Amino acid sequence: MKKKLLSIVLASAMVLSLAACGKEEAPASTSLEVVTSTSTEASTETVETTAAVRVTERLDDEEVYETVLGEFTALVDAAKAASSISERFALFAKAEAYLMDSATMLPTTTRGGAYTISRVAPRTVPYVQWGNDDDRLHKMVISDDFCTPEERSEMLAQWAAAVAGEGEYDPAAYLISKGHTIQDTYTTTFQTAPVTIDWLNTSSQADTEITVNTVEGLVEYNNLGQMQPALAESWSVSDDGLTYTFKIREGAAWYTSEGAKYADVTAADFVAGFHHMLDTQAGLEWLVEGVVKGASEYLAGGSFDEVGYAAPDAQTLVVTLEQPTSYFMTMLTYSCFLPICESFYAARGGVYGQAEYSEASANTNTYTFGSNTDVASQVYCGPFLLQKMNEKEIVIVKNDNYWNAATTTLKSVKWVWDNGENPDAFYNDVLNGIYAGCALNKSTGLLDKAKEDGNFDKYSYVSDTESTTYFGGINVNRGTFALESGAVASPKNDEQIADARTALLNKNFRKALIYSFDKQTWNGVTRGEELALTNVRNIYTHPEFVQLDADVTIDGHTFKAGTFYGEMVQAFCDDLGVKIDVKDGTNGLYNPEEAKACLAKAVEELGDTVSYPIQIDVEYYSASDSQTAQAAAFKSVIEGCLGADKVQINMVEATTPDDYYAAGYRASNGEAGDFDIFYGSGWGPDYGDPSTYLDTFLGEGAGYMTKVIGLF
Repeated sequence: MKKKLLSIVLASAMVLSLAACGKEEAPASTSLEVVTSTSTEASTETVETTAAVRVTERLDDEEVYETVLGEFTALVDAAKAASSISERFALFAKAEAYLMDSATMLPTTTRGGAYTISRVAPRTVPYVQWGNDDDRLHKMVISDDFCTPEERSEMLAQWAAAVAGEGEYDPAAYLISKGHTIQDTYTTTFQTAPVTIDWLNTSSQADTEITVNTVEGLVEYNNLGQMQPALAESWSVSDDGLTYTFKIREGAAWYTSEGAKYADVTAADFVAGFHHMLDTQAGLEWLVEGVVKGASEYLAGGSFDEVGYAAPDAQTLVVTLEQPTSYFMTMLTYSCFLPICESFYAARGGVYGQAEYSEASANTNTYTFGSNTDVASQVYCGPFLLQKMNEKEIVIVKNDNYWNAATTTLKSVKWVWDNGENPDAFYNDVLNGIYAGCALNKSTGLLDKAKEDGNFDKYSYVSDTESTTYFGGINVNRGTFALESGAVASPKNDEQIADARTALLNKNFRKALIYSFDKQTWNGVTRGEELALTNVRNIYTHPEFVQLDADVTIDGHTFKAGTFYGEMVQAFCDDLGVKIDVKDGTNGLYNPEEAKACLAKAVEELGDTVSYPIQIDVEYYSASDSQTAQAAAFKSVIEGCLGADKVQINMVEATTPDDYYAAGYRASNGEAGDFDIFYGSGWGPDYGDPSTYLDTFLGEGAGYMTKVIGLF
């Protein structure tokens, strides 16, 4: 489960990524009384629930989870127990269909698929659908001028040939041959400063997109999508698939922010990093539970001596797994497997043990490791050194002593704070060469501006879509109706709050909301009609994320080798009666007739337990033209389909980014979410297996994203 929780875009040119993690304590609750009916289709039991009482208080999370997601955890467990990789993928597809049928979350879009102008050559950062490697910038190629669509097309053709083993991809040489000059600095923007530079004590991409450039792991993907040795020169796997032995590269070292050598990198640094990661419990530990031997037991109070992480000598790291895990190597590019300098950690007050760490880290006078106010509170073994960090500017510079420094194309990278409130100024900075490029969105006015000044015709292209999925969470157990400051306050009275609680526990009411959401209209207000569907996603897992390597038969369906994941999800959704087209780029869940039919069923089932209209709060950041336009579009399409006499959408304003984030992204748990529907959350996969998505909706607090549906 990727603790890289992604946020919706607020600025015109970039996607900000944040995360928050916290397991919810049991709140005061009443018992959940429901009328249930069961039906079996394609050997899958579905439980439909109808609220029989008016829900006036927040309920028990586990009871609500059972009501809305029922057997989801069991279906995921069945996939994990499969006897083959192909059966595993097919059973995950069945679990995903069940998730879609629950109508608790609504996939909206993915990243990319937007008109863009840029000086960055395509595919010059690691090209991979999972992990942190796509944030590594040390081999980025940047020109002094925008690349034309023709130049991009030719470079991508060279890239495809190189992937196929039919030549080399050298975009720098190509651009020079076309009269470009290659630049060695890169400036981009950020909206929230990192809260830590301890890469093992954070689950936020806002932190790790900076630090991942200053530290290296065991392996790294290159820009052709191929896994390459990094700090591990080589590795071997035991015959039973349980033991991985890595040879750590000699000559790699840790350096201070000023470039002075501090210590050699050793295998013990990886053990120290793993131990520290488990101790911090910052949201990364969930990824390794049940994977690395003894990790779950240690987190439950056991001894680290039983954890499958050992350094028998300075250059040898041995990792032992609980069971053979086909995707384990793909996990190693995520931050939870990064090292820390063992001796530096100790010098900065670092200790081991969960209780010991908790006590030590609370005293910032003696524990000074990884502070976001002091770049000297960390040492670095990667291609860059962090030399400046404050609320307005972050700077990393090339580490000339990095073992592979000859391949680092940039001398420095700078992040400049920009809250996205002045897209015209940002666009002008792009044209003046301060920034390398930007998206051209309709709502910001930049699409029309670029068409008027000719840059659209000369330079625009449609950016690649990605594996990240943004989605709307439907809060089925809301507990917060304003921030502590009083900001982002719901306009609902107590009766309206109770009505919404009751209605959102009704599956047909949730389905009515989902089927009435015209994503093409909603997305088009920011991206324009031409690209309104380009980045639309309709299921949680990228539909082409994995494919079968052998034929498999599940529930009467025979899926042939080569079948993509999405095709299987489609078949199981059809079995369950989910009206969906799972393919990317389609308005695949919008079905106004089905929405009205589901609403009619909900009205009948709810009876006199609610009064209409049901009021649904949607938060938005009012200083963002994109957010404001999308919130207005959401209100228009939902009320236009279902009728404002039955469902009323309240646009609840957040006037600052901090308030907007606090209402959703940074809510520490399900109870803290200040929304009824929050469609800005996103998830990027950690590794090459569907569980990296689906595990985030597991029950009993195990799922990282259940907080976005108001649980745990």
